[in-house]
Amino acid sequence: MSDVQIIDVSPRDGLQNEQVIVSSERKRMLIEMLVKSNVKKIEATSFVHPLKVPQMADAEQLLKLCDEFSEIELVALIPNLKGFQRAKQTKISEVNWITAATETFNYKNIGMNIKDNFNQFKQLIQESKMSNITICFSIAVSFGCPYEGKVNPTKVLSLVERALEAGANRIGIADTIGIATPKQVKELLTEVLRMARSVPVAVHLHDTRGMGLANAYAALEVGVKIFETAASGIGGCPFAPGAAGNLATEDLVYMFERMGIKTGVDFEKLLEAADFAASLTSTQSLGRIRQVEKKRRSLR
Repeated sequence: MSDVQIIDVSPRDGLQNEQVIVSSERKRMLIEMLVKSNVKKIEATSFVHPLKVPQMADAEQLLKLCDEFSEIELVALIPNLKGFQRAKQTKISEVNWITAATETFNYKNIGMNIKDNFNQFKQLIQESKMSNITICFSIAVSFGCPYEGKVNPTKVLSLVERALEAGANRIGIADTIGIATPKQVKELLTEVLRMARSVPVAVHLHDTRGMGLANAYAALEVGVKIFETAASGIGGCPFAPGAAGNLATEDLVYMFERMGIKTGVDFEKLLEAADFAASLTSTQSLGRIRQVEKKRRSLR
């Protein structure tokens, strides 16, 4: 039994910003390696317009290649109802709906204002019930926006309240540009957890300023049990200039396991997945433990 749940987002958030297209087969290889490391939930792809994010144009093909992985839950990000229409034709078990905490980011990321975006979300709730697909309502730039700066927590909490009333199955709080501090994380997530009650709450952290692990620990301290990370810390958002990669899955697993917090993840096999994830990206990954382990083993 695990004390926390790790959702690895490297096939989606880790690769979406890559200019060189990674083949569906190599994405599948990454997912398979994560499965072998006992990661039970993976955000595999996104159903976005291929002209917006070309790297994700193979969503249907990739998920078909992953049909054999029946022991895990596969998640896909969707930006609108059109994305859901595509997603429900696959064997996806959950969709991750993205709404931003600021109007500017929402428009640049999704192409509509928050009000219209939320109206679509309410329509999605009804459709998802008929399709037996659960929905995570994720709020991007919850702590800071590259266009509007500091985000008032009341904006985030208002969206959380409305999403819960609409019927979201999970709430996601994202530090999209990696600007949060542990104090901010504690304060905001304490309120989100209070509002959510029995609805699961996840935190999605980027490590742009090296605060990812500290923020993860802060979230854990107030009761968060679900963490979205990426193998080797790869990633970045095409609509968030300057945002670096995600918090590395192996770094978080290493910290938690050393603290006696069970993740259920095979660390050695996870390092292999992290090495492979790093090989798929043209940018330097942010994961630290992988580099330490490689140096340590070379001295044996």
